[in-house]
Amino acid sequence: MKRGKLRVLLGAAPGVGKTFTMLEEGRRLLDEGRDVVVAVVETHERAATAALVNGLEVVPRRTVSHRGVDLDDLDLDAVIARAPEVALVDELAHTNAPGSPNEKRWQDVEALRDAGIDVISTVNVQHMQSLGDVVREITGTVQRETVPDAVVRAADQIEVVDLAPAALRERLSDGLVYPAARIDAALSNYFRLGNLTALREIALLWLADEVDDALKAYRAEHGIEHRWETRERVLVALTGGPEGETLLRRGARIAARSAGGELAAVHVTTNDGLRVRHPGALGTQRTLLEQLGGTYHQVVGDDVPSTLVRFARSIDATQIVIGVSRRSRLAAAMTGPGIGNTVIRESGDIDVHVVTHERAGGGIALPKLGGSLSRGRVVAAFVLSVLVGPLLTWVLSIGSDPDAITVDVLAYQLLVLVVALVGGMWPAVFTAVLSGLSLDYFFVQPLYMVTVQQPWHLFALVMYVISAVLVSFVVDRSARRSRAARRASAESGLLMGIAGSVLRGDDALQALLDRTREAFGFAGVRIRQGDEVPATSGEFGATPDASTTLASGAVLEFAGAPDDPIQRRLLRVVEQQLDAAVEHRELTRTAVGAERIAAADRVRSALLAAVGHDVRRPIAAASAAVQTLRAPDIDLSGADREALLATADESLGQLAVLLADLLDVSRVQAGVLAVTPAAIALETVVAPALDELELGPDDVDLDLPADLPPVLADPVLLQRVVVNLLANAARYAPDGTHVRVAASAFAGGVELRVADHGPGIPEDRRDEVFQPFQRLGDTDNETGLGLGLALARGFTEGMGGTIEVDDTPGGGLTVVVRLPIAGHVGVEIR
Repeated sequence: MKRGKLRVLLGAAPGVGKTFTMLEEGRRLLDEGRDVVVAVVETHERAATAALVNGLEVVPRRTVSHRGVDLDDLDLDAVIARAPEVALVDELAHTNAPGSPNEKRWQDVEALRDAGIDVISTVNVQHMQSLGDVVREITGTVQRETVPDAVVRAADQIEVVDLAPAALRERLSDGLVYPAARIDAALSNYFRLGNLTALREIALLWLADEVDDALKAYRAEHGIEHRWETRERVLVALTGGPEGETLLRRGARIAARSAGGELAAVHVTTNDGLRVRHPGALGTQRTLLEQLGGTYHQVVGDDVPSTLVRFARSIDATQIVIGVSRRSRLAAAMTGPGIGNTVIRESGDIDVHVVTHERAGGGIALPKLGGSLSRGRVVAAFVLSVLVGPLLTWVLSIGSDPDAITVDVLAYQLLVLVVALVGGMWPAVFTAVLSGLSLDYFFVQPLYMVTVQQPWHLFALVMYVISAVLVSFVVDRSARRSRAARRASAESGLLMGIAGSVLRGDDALQALLDRTREAFGFAGVRIRQGDEVPATSGEFGATPDASTTLASGAVLEFAGAPDDPIQRRLLRVVEQQLDAAVEHRELTRTAVGAERIAAADRVRSALLAAVGHDVRRPIAAASAAVQTLRAPDIDLSGADREALLATADESLGQLAVLLADLLDVSRVQAGVLAVTPAAIALETVVAPALDELELGPDDVDLDLPADLPPVLADPVLLQRVVVNLLANAARYAPDGTHVRVAASAFAGGVELRVADHGPGIPEDRRDEVFQPFQRLGDTDNETGLGLGLALARGFTEGMGGTIEVDDTPGGGLTVVVRLPIAGHVGVEIR
């Protein structure tokens, strides 16, 4: 029996139209004469979706009783017995009712396919098993129903049902996704614009990866080895040399020429790990690559050109960017075509860009010899030559035979090689010359004279010297690489430890000082800025043993100093990091100080303006009323006197409220707000706030679920927050509309939302509404000091909560207050 095919409709979030599309496809197939049944569909009470079911055969569901509750689910046996051509199975990640043949619905789908039935199913990207952690970080929601990625990837066809986030929110607001009671909570929680945008990107990227994999599988199945340019992929080869930044920028420009171009860089490390000559430059280039939006790769291979081309083919690179060789012309002539030419020869249909740069080779200098062996090895080699040379001459002279000159030559040659292996070039050259003279003096006629009667004698001496130079070059190169490996390992370990301490969240400057002192063995390290010592590590005597002035002007002082030149070089790298940390610290302090001054100035200016207008009005009204009452020449009736007294009382009451708000703001800004947290139910705060503002059912719609958990807050402060938010919303709500107050539990907290349908606030000015003494949305220009939302934020944050503003679907402003659930740990009350 031929196995059935699977077609999966993938969506970024609920409501994008997966089920609707599945049913439309089922109706289309039915019209074409195919045998189609609805195995299971979840309409979620959506009228348009339910209407599409009409006209399609629906296999009755099986009913399972679990703990006294009847659960309806897909009847697998009935669908298999019906044996349709195509079965429509909604919600692939669904968990079946207890007692079902399979635990998961995707297992039912596999059983249907085994029975030869084609299946069309739906799934949201948040249910993909590999994306659970990512979705939780974005939405704050743990997905308990998941489907293995392999199941979806194994589908014969995958389609994304896409809908723009803004359009989805509009559908949700219009009641096309969830019932009205769930709309506000959904819009403020899972269906935030940022959440939907991120989920949409994840869905599209997941499908793009699947398409790439499918394309690679097709090419492999059909033996297609040549490259298909489905998108531009530029690969930059990095050697760790200073030309890397030039190559990366050129590669980025090439990738940017085509839509969807990708940039990658690779560094090929040999098996001994010693090809990097400038590890610091490679790290800088990696940072630049990340800024350019590229990805970094590191591969291992002794044959650098072949490894580079092989990696380029593995990522389907369309172009390779390499630099002109830094070797000199003489070195290139002696050692062959080089990496660049080999890459060009092996690249095949991959374009290769050879980019010139400042460090491109052009001189004729020979490679440097010597300098990598320790002084002890060089001295030991000279001693070996001086001691073993005469001893060897004595041994050979005992059995001297003119016919054994070949043995004598090979013996001296062996001595030259041994000395070269031990001490490098200069001891080997010395031994070669000494051996040549000894051979001529003791073993070549006429004996005991140094003569060059035959040209081959001079040639032999030259060969001795050349052999010594070549062997010493190999030894020196090996020693250089061995030392470089040990140094690189030590340096990377040190720098990794220093960087790690900062990345773990330690204070950057203090962490750098601590790691520097430990790594270099200092007794103490400290930073001095004039008379101030911002950070110190270890102990100091009366005066430091050494110091250095950083570029920022700070002085780095040491108790004890490194004698090793390599340590001093590495210390200079650390000094640069310390200098950057000092400079960052100073910039942060300057920015904070400037912001405090600017904020104080803004508050001072606003306060003067507010006092000049808002405080003076109630004082003037009260004063006028009192003066009128006291005027002897004015005959007032009882009603007039009552009206004047009421005016004075109202004005003085307004003044008392204004002064109380000013005092509250000053306490919030000074950080001395008194908070008495307790577990309270939101309705015990909202109801008094409505009474205080005299707002009733004609003004406010309430949606406070009965099972809402209590919050941890100060009852008095929370009531002031609610009063300010309700007063602001009621002031701007157009006639004929209601202010909506709703609450819901979400991700360990409770969110209280106060929404109106007023003019709203531009997105780029929303932070301004929480500043004191302004009138952008929380009051008008006729009344109030502009403290409503400023006090709301101060009180909310003082209780360990957060407050933010968002758009109301259909127009208006929604203020969202998030408070911790009572009993949850990790809440900071200030």
